[in-house]
Amino acid sequence: MAGPHSADPYWNHNVHHHPAVLAAVPGGCAAALDVGCGDGLLTRKLAARAASVTGVDRSPEMIRLAREHAHVPANVRYREADYLLDATLAEGAYDFVSAVAVVHHAPFEQAVTRLARLTAPGGRLVIVGMAANRTVPDWLISACGVPASVLHARRHGGKRGPVGMPMEDVHMSWSQIRRALRRLLPGCDVRRTLLWRYVVLWDRPRESGP
Repeated sequence: MAGPHSADPYWNHNVHHHPAVLAAVPGGCAAALDVGCGDGLLTRKLAARAASVTGVDRSPEMIRLAREHAHVPANVRYREADYLLDATLAEGAYDFVSAVAVVHHAPFEQAVTRLARLTAPGGRLVIVGMAANRTVPDWLISACGVPASVLHARRHGGKRGPVGMPMEDVHMSWSQIRRALRRLLPGCDVRRTLLWRYVVLWDRPRESGP
């Protein structure tokens, strides 16, 4: 169980960023997509902010955990799918798309481009990701996050996550990721957080008329 200061069953650096994702959901959201949903923790939270939510993950074990949760909201469904390859995930069909700790599991440009295409015109995409330290300033900034991480972990009863969650090393640097995001998602807002993540918010432009 998580500590007394959290309603979540566990805490880690990804769960720490869930409030930022939830705050970005636009009002009146009809359809949301949570990519790389894992055991469905964020997907279930999104159910209170969207009429329907789809959680997808390519791991059969993660989807099993998500489906077997005791309290899956009626407006949530889970699918075992690779968002990069599954053509049944219709492009432009989701008013809100979230991807937490997902894009580094695939070629970066391919992953971000696909997420952008899944987002409906006028919809919003939120990516929470990681980057590799390559410069002295990067290492110094990351060092500042150590005490904060320790304090948060103590406050929440430790740092944990679902057993069997796939892991992948991060290879792109902070500067490489910023440049790529600004090229792939024009007008996006990119910010680095203290707990070794970046958060990207991008509103897909509405399609112009004829």
